[in-house]
Amino acid sequence: MSLPESAPEALAPAQLAAPGGVSPHDARNGALAALAAYLLWGFLPLLFKAIEGAGSVMIVAERIVWSLLLLAGILAFRGGFGDVRALFADRRRALVTLMTAVLLAANWLLYVWAVETGQVLEASFGYFINPMVNVAMGMLLLGERQNKLQTLSIGIAVVAIAIQAVGLGSVPFIALGLALSFGFYGYFRKTAQLGPASGLFAETAMLAPVALAYVIYNIVTWGPGIHADPMSMTLMILTGPATTIPLLLFAFAVRRLRLTTIGMFQYLAPSIQFVLAITVFGEHLNGLRLLSFALIWLSLAVFSYDSFARRKRVVATPVS
Repeated sequence: MSLPESAPEALAPAQLAAPGGVSPHDARNGALAALAAYLLWGFLPLLFKAIEGAGSVMIVAERIVWSLLLLAGILAFRGGFGDVRALFADRRRALVTLMTAVLLAANWLLYVWAVETGQVLEASFGYFINPMVNVAMGMLLLGERQNKLQTLSIGIAVVAIAIQAVGLGSVPFIALGLALSFGFYGYFRKTAQLGPASGLFAETAMLAPVALAYVIYNIVTWGPGIHADPMSMTLMILTGPATTIPLLLFAFAVRRLRLTTIGMFQYLAPSIQFVLAITVFGEHLNGLRLLSFALIWLSLAVFSYDSFARRKRVVATPVS
């Protein structure tokens, strides 16, 4: 799963309401768009599982190529190539974008490999802890100070990670890798100052030469393989829309909803992945791992309650 860089950090559920100046109709459409985006992200493992025979590296390579082609069509229709050209003309922003592109590719590769190897439970755990990783990064990298409830939520998350490690019998590298790669992706991505479509286009454009070379090399060396099967090839092409459509839906929703409202949807995707891992993929959930999930849900509940309470205080404060 690849969430957009503007995704909120585990904000609390709030009453469905739009930012100032947005009509209830637009707010409702924004909520539907957010719901659709997180549902698509939640069910993404089913697509990757259906083409797991291609291997995680090939799937990510094709995902990059097909995403680039789709994004090129979208930018040609809507405009946006000017932003991309401005980025490539700015050496600093181009280097930052190259860094985010590498982090994005690493996140995609680790996630697809987790699905391929039957570790969707741990992948969902990674996205559950991602909000806490964002908070910890704010403390360590930006010097942000947290209140007691936020500190408590981070402490509970740390205990949950430790219990997850005991339940797995090793450090949960997939969960930590997904959370950290996406956390740093969001951290650096904000400095590039690009919209979702143009930003993702720039990143995939940087990755595309390597991805396309890998696909061509494999076809020339080993034959067409999965590309010779029309159904598998269709599913491979769908990795492009499966990447870009949720991102665009999310961008649509963010302009029409409060971040606190968006936050109520954020846990939907890893929750769906959690259920899929147990019911569809047959992954085993032992007592210790279940306890770790229970603790991370408690951590998120504490953090969400604090976010909701702080927002109520801000709304209730009279403007002088």
